[in-house]
Amino acid sequence: MEGPTSLIGCAGWSLASAVAGFFPAGGSHLERYAQVLPAVEINSSFYRPHRPATYARWRDSVPAAFRFAVKVPKVITHERRLCDVEEPLARFLDEVGHLDEKLGCLLVQLPPSLRFEPAVAGAFFEGLRARTRGDVVCEPRHETWSSEAAQRLLADVRVGVVRADPQVVPEVPVRGEVAYYRLHGSPKIYHSEYSEPFLDALARELSAHQRAGRRTWCIFDNTASFAAVPNALSLLRRQRDEAPGSRPEAPR
Repeated sequence: MEGPTSLIGCAGWSLASAVAGFFPAGGSHLERYAQVLPAVEINSSFYRPHRPATYARWRDSVPAAFRFAVKVPKVITHERRLCDVEEPLARFLDEVGHLDEKLGCLLVQLPPSLRFEPAVAGAFFEGLRARTRGDVVCEPRHETWSSEAAQRLLADVRVGVVRADPQVVPEVPVRGEVAYYRLHGSPKIYHSEYSEPFLDALARELSAHQRAGRRTWCIFDNTASFAAVPNALSLLRRQRDEAPGSRPEAPR
């Protein structure tokens, strides 16, 4: 993936009144959001398809350097469980392809009951990798995906492994070209706000990945109580402290 190497954002671009002052007043929520944050994760694609024209409109609503991560539909991951997915995968890739160069990453979130099976995983990820040039990451939620065999397979096809919080599978080393963090909120998932010390440590961790030459994604999914945007802005401020004035200062 060409473009920015540090991508911080939220799962969705809804803007609560509490943070509205940090965004421009005019335009759609996405247009306002994209003037401040450099990336977003589209989760609605997991539940329902979007028309190519919708993806094209989103593409044209954001600056050139902005990037989208898009979640692969549940019919592929949860219903068909990575098997016999040629038709829905082709349809999804055709739709999301209308983001053009602003499509930065595809997110494959697996159901907790899906064990690692080498033949199934290999066929699916090799097929997906052959059809897309951008980053691909997997968020497994069964402990068998933490095995060395699973990690080696994903690394061989250049698929990154998501680091999620709360952590539901044993953590594995980040390999390859991309580090992708999904922060769901803890201790109360989707609600809890992350603390300043947590964000300090996270910023250092992301910087270490960048120094290692990796593209870094950090998506805040703690959206239910409107904590995601303040957390993302605070993390963005930490990364921009050495070059102040490029964006509005985020809440502390």
